[in-house]
Amino acid sequence: MTPLHPLLAHAEQQSYPASCLYVVATPIGNIADISFRALTVLAKVAAVACEDTRNSAQLLKQLGLFKPLIAAHQHNENEVAQKIILRLQQGESIALISDAGTPAVSDPGARIVDAVRTAGFKVVPVPGASAVISALSASGLLHEQFYFVGFLPSKAGQRDTALTQLLSVPATLAFYEAPHRIVDTIAALTALFPPERKIVFARELTKLFEEIHRCDLGQAADWLKEDAHREKGEYVLLLEGASADVDAELTEARRVLEILLTSCSVKQAATLAVQLTGQKKNALYQLALVLHSGEVGS
Repeated sequence: MTPLHPLLAHAEQQSYPASCLYVVATPIGNIADISFRALTVLAKVAAVACEDTRNSAQLLKQLGLFKPLIAAHQHNENEVAQKIILRLQQGESIALISDAGTPAVSDPGARIVDAVRTAGFKVVPVPGASAVISALSASGLLHEQFYFVGFLPSKAGQRDTALTQLLSVPATLAFYEAPHRIVDTIAALTALFPPERKIVFARELTKLFEEIHRCDLGQAADWLKEDAHREKGEYVLLLEGASADVDAELTEARRVLEILLTSCSVKQAATLAVQLTGQKKNALYQLALVLHSGEVGS
């Protein structure tokens, strides 16, 4: 096995410009997934901007590092960005991390990165563990493309509207989901998408109780109910994308709905469209709502 110290030495020899914001990916669960380059950057910077100072202090302690921490969450990003820019102007370098994974990807940080770039300072990414990429690599789903959705809206109507717009996407759909919403999200997916589509549950990735399960969407709700522990932990959900046949069927269903909506209510149009196309009632009703509101372009 290659000794660790030559790799750390190699990381030390790389260039680390001053007055730079380093966007550092941290482990999503397993501390051993920290990269040598991330360790080196975190050791060199003047301070670390982080989503939760308590979590980040514990992470740094485990890594043997002690750095001043700057709380940088979704409620104070604009204010913190200006503080970071002032420190960059003084020649300091700052690291930006989130609670787990990569900042600014379904996590705070994008506004800070944008402000720093706009101010003319360099932003350097330090890549690392990724929940969605880890899930995709172990899924066995065969689409060459994936569509990263992240977290769906929390309100049911907004969530269903968002899902309706994804019905015909011919790529693996990737979602992040919290444990307290997983049952409702699976119910929404089941109501709108064909039951034969494959879904992958990737729960607590890289952690002690990691679980990856693949099944038909029609079996997903039952799988969740089989074990109460499955409603705990952070999820990546991967849903098989639409086939060419499905896309054609949905295109025809949309054409039918557009005609019916010129003279029928949303409910009436959806009911008639079900009879004419054989598509799922919930999916057509949500699509009718979206078309009626004008949220989907022609």
